[in-house]
Amino acid sequence: MGRTKWAYPATVVVVAGATFLITQLLFSVRERKEEGRRQYFKLAELTEETTDPLVWGKNFPSQYDGYKRTVDTERTRHGGSEAFQKLEEDPRWRRIFAGYAFSSDYREERGHAYSLLDQDETARVKLFKQPGACLQCHAGNMREVYRKAGNGDIQSGFEAVCRMELKEARKLVSHPVTCVDCHAPDSLQLRVSRPGFINGIRAYKASQGIADYDANVHATRQEMRSFVCGQCHVEYYFRGENKVVTYPWSKGLKVEQIESYYDEEGWKDWTHQETGAPVLKAQHPEFEMWNQGIHSRSGVACADCHMPYKREGAIKISDHHVRSPLLNIARACQQCHNYPERELLARAEAIQDRTKLLMTRAEEAIIEMMDAVVAARQRGADENSLHAALNLHRKAQWRLDYVAAENSMGFHAPQEAARILGEAIDYARQGQIAALRGK
Repeated sequence: MGRTKWAYPATVVVVAGATFLITQLLFSVRERKEEGRRQYFKLAELTEETTDPLVWGKNFPSQYDGYKRTVDTERTRHGGSEAFQKLEEDPRWRRIFAGYAFSSDYREERGHAYSLLDQDETARVKLFKQPGACLQCHAGNMREVYRKAGNGDIQSGFEAVCRMELKEARKLVSHPVTCVDCHAPDSLQLRVSRPGFINGIRAYKASQGIADYDANVHATRQEMRSFVCGQCHVEYYFRGENKVVTYPWSKGLKVEQIESYYDEEGWKDWTHQETGAPVLKAQHPEFEMWNQGIHSRSGVACADCHMPYKREGAIKISDHHVRSPLLNIARACQQCHNYPERELLARAEAIQDRTKLLMTRAEEAIIEMMDAVVAARQRGADENSLHAALNLHRKAQWRLDYVAAENSMGFHAPQEAARILGEAIDYARQGQIAALRGK
């Protein structure tokens, strides 16, 4: 009888409680969905002239917070964003770059927020005359600078700024790499804004049989998540008297295809001070090397690893604290690789350790080849007898520098990096033998 008396009130309480909880859950789900749809609150008007990232940060505080953190100086075993002097860490590079600006200053790059300041401070700018072409990747909103310089025509403005002296062109800019360089202010869509890349990828696609390629029209969203990085993390040179930034991709993206392009153009970055070889300087060919690796072939974009997605409430955003994936393995790597962090780090470092050992062997081989050429000159060898050795110096140094300048220490394409360094060692030893024989 007692149980029957309390059964009905108890049922009412349980049902009411359950109803309340379900209602609260539904309200929470609804709020989350609404939050997810509302990606940002428009507090500032953004236009093509909005260069200052602080203004963008009013609408996108989370992304701006990540961008500001690119000033962090974090190290991995073989790199990072601390501006240490590589010439002090490995003095051999002073001889490898003898006669060129890099023999005076060769520092590790820092994050995006430092892209303009670091250029201002390097001895390569303070001690050597440089063109305005450098600003294409070091300064923010160059698209608008080019538009104004070209009276509305971006390409002609691009060429005009490239041929200016850097100290004059520097007056046109005030911010480092910024939001508008990768996002259209009206739609926020990813885009490519650097003319060097737009022209370069068109030339590359033409070599693949695809005519009139426009990255901003034809690229998929996933491709664009690599293209926006490939705007600047590439190999390039300053072509002709006007110093136009040019990506040497018309024959392909592999190291020997780029070399072939330079050979046909008769291009050299400088004449080596010790040997007299017409040598090349690799820039930072991350995009080209990534294209040869398994991640690229699997459809993994640069942003997937260097700007992995994260949740803030119901909103999913890319982490704008751009950095090495090895500093963020849980979100950068474990989304695809179901292994412990320690194992993933060990795998990556094993690749990098092996690449570093090969790189050291290539450095030693090139130094010994240089010694052999210098000794041959002291014996009275003429240019004709050293022609083969100097050509091999060019080939060996190009390959060594290509891997050294590429900022993944071989990780973007391990087998390709090993192949390139193996060729560097081989060419250096051939050059050494040719110099010893006086040929």
